[in-house]
Amino acid sequence: MNSMQSFRLRGCLPPRSQWLLMPLLLSVLMTLIVSAIATFKTLGPDGAFLAHWPPAWALSWVVAFPTLLVVPPLVRRIVAFLVRPA
Repeated sequence: MNSMQSFRLRGCLPPRSQWLLMPLLLSVLMTLIVSAIATFKTLGPDGAFLAHWPPAWALSWVVAFPTLLVVPPLVRRIVAFLVRPA
């Protein structure tokens, strides 16, 4: 038995967890990338980058995750207003 057969992550969560998992993963990835770019642009490629990036990421994630839980209904209404019915 290989390691992938003994540890199966795929399908371990119930479908009802999607409403929380999608914004969680999206907020982690987006804030990780955006905060890295912004911090790198501000500080450059030195030791200060690695010292300042994790707190910058944490702060941005604390804002982004709850925002992604609250904003989607509003965004769906705006998109429905802008898109022509099929």
